[in-house]
This record gives sequence, structure tokens and C-alpha cells, in this order.
Amino acid sequence: MPTETEEPRTDDVEMEVEEEGGPVKSFLEHLEDLRWMLIKSGSALGVAMLVCLIAGDSVVQMLKRPLLHAKIKYPGTNQVATILWGTNRLGVFPITPEQQANFPFGTNRFVALQIVPITIGTNQILGVKLDDSATAERAQQLHVDLINLTPAGGFLVALQVAFYGGMVIAGPIIFFFVLQFIFPALKITEKKYLTRGLFFGILLFALGVSFCYFLLMPVALSASVLYSNWLGFSASQWRAEEYISFVCKFMLGMGLGFQLPVVILVLVKIGLLNYRILSKARRYMIVINLVLGALLTTPEVITQVMMAVPLQMLYEASVWITWWWERKERKRQAAADAAERA
Repeated sequence: MPTETEEPRTDDVEMEVEEEGGPVKSFLEHLEDLRWMLIKSGSALGVAMLVCLIAGDSVVQMLKRPLLHAKIKYPGTNQVATILWGTNRLGVFPITPEQQANFPFGTNRFVALQIVPITIGTNQILGVKLDDSATAERAQQLHVDLINLTPAGGFLVALQVAFYGGMVIAGPIIFFFVLQFIFPALKITEKKYLTRGLFFGILLFALGVSFCYFLLMPVALSASVLYSNWLGFSASQWRAEEYISFVCKFMLGMGLGFQLPVVILVLVKIGLLNYRILSKARRYMIVINLVLGALLTTPEVITQVMMAVPLQMLYEASVWITWWWERKERKRQAAADAAERA
């Protein structure tokens, strides 16, 4: 039977469990939980990487989509000719006014010239003819080949694809294991707000990655080619491992950037931030978002602004949501005070 001296200790443990939301564990028990969390997370990542390694060609095609949909603009009004050899595109060349006068290729600005064999007497030579199947969109597509320059390049690219793809697939599972390890140390109120934040965090992460993949990435790749051409360098070939790394880090950075409202609003609910602090930090967030745009995108203004603007808009939304929460809380408190006085 428990003695009277043991009862206060039992009550203290129960109060601690209720406040913290989980049982109190020793240091060695926490180490054991950490070990199992790392083992399960590593196993999930390993299986996901193996799946991506097997389906490496499909993953690479997905990562090449922004490059295939990136477009390049040609200044001026001169015609632009796309030289084709069968289904292969040999290059895109602006036509000078003199060439345009000597070789009438129609009234369309973007034309396609198909190289075909032509027989003249007993001789057969190569000539060109207009190909009506080419459109302006086809002529404006970037033509960049991804290449490997070392014998081990293909294996390095495969490992990169497997790692980044495995992180995407196993990310939710790893996050679940991490939460299993952290949740017992949180208070009940903190658990409630964190759980709500996780739901919106997943949606915002997917939104950020999609925004980068479908809209921002093609613009960044086009700007990179134009900037290289302006400096006098050819941009017709890129190293495959550098392209894969750039695209994956760019999308990951954009997805993490879109987590800003979730982090801010969870900290507001916990009580670490408020509307006054957030409103004063607005000018600093503008600078921080521009710096993030410079670090995560190509070094030119257009894509940096395209990344900084939505991040700043998300911050402004967080500020106004905080203001609305505090206003509602003040009204509730005023109503409660009036009821007490009555």
C-alpha cells in the first residue's frame, strides 16, 4: 500500500503529465526513442531512394519539364528560323533584314526550315523547305542539352535523383516519426496548435513547390540562358548533375518559404509573437525575402522579385490574421468584463 509520503509525488506526476501532455521519461529512455526514430526515418528514406533509383528515368523526365516549357524571347521584328533535320532541331537563328529580303519565307515571324535532299539532274544535294508544322511556341522553346562530362557522371546524377526524390516521397513519413518523438514533450495546447499548423503547412508546401515548378522555374531557366547569351557565352549544354541540383533545391526552398505563415501563426498562438512585433518587422521581412530570392534563384532581378513578392504577400496575410485574432480576443474579453460588471 502506498504510504502518505508517496501520495504527493503521485499527484505531482499526474499534474506534470496533464500539463506536458505525456509521461515523464528518463534520459536513457529519450535516447532510446531518438535511436528508434532515426532508424525508422533512415529505413523510410532508404526504401524511397531505392524506388526512385529504379524509376530514375521517369523522375528525370519530370525534372526536365520546366526546361522543356521554358521560352526565350527574341527582340526586334526580324524573322526567326528554326532549322530542322527530320524530328531533330539543329538550332534557331534570327534572320537579318538582308537575308529576309533575299529569301522570302512568308509573313510569319517564326518559320521552320526542314533540311531535305534535292535531286538536280544526276546530282543530289541538300536543300531547305518551309515546314508549316512549326509554330511560334516551338521556335521559342529553349534548346539546352543536359550532358555528363565524366564516366561516373551518370551514377552521380542517379544518386542525386534518388536522394531528392526519396526525400519527397519519404518526407511525410519521416515527419510523422519526428512528431512521434517530439509530441510527448509538448503541452496539450501546443499540440493542438501544432497539429492544425501541420495541415496548412502541407498544403502551403505543395503550393510553393507547384508555383516554382510550373511558373517560376521556366522563367528562371529562360533568364539564365538569356543572361549567358548577353555575356557572349553559349548556353546550349548544361551539366546534368548541376541542373538536377539547382531545380530540386529551388523547389525545396520555395516550398519551405511558403511555410512562413504557418510558423508565424503557430508562434502567435503560443504567445511568442503578436501583431505589434510583426508590424514593426515588416521592413526587415522585405529585405529578408529579397535576400532569399537572391540565394535560391538565378542571379537576376526578375526571378528574385517573382519569389520575393509571394513570400511578402504571405507575411502580410499572417500579419492581418494576427490583427484579426487579437481584435476578436479583445472583443471577447470586453464582453466578459461587461458580463461580470452586470
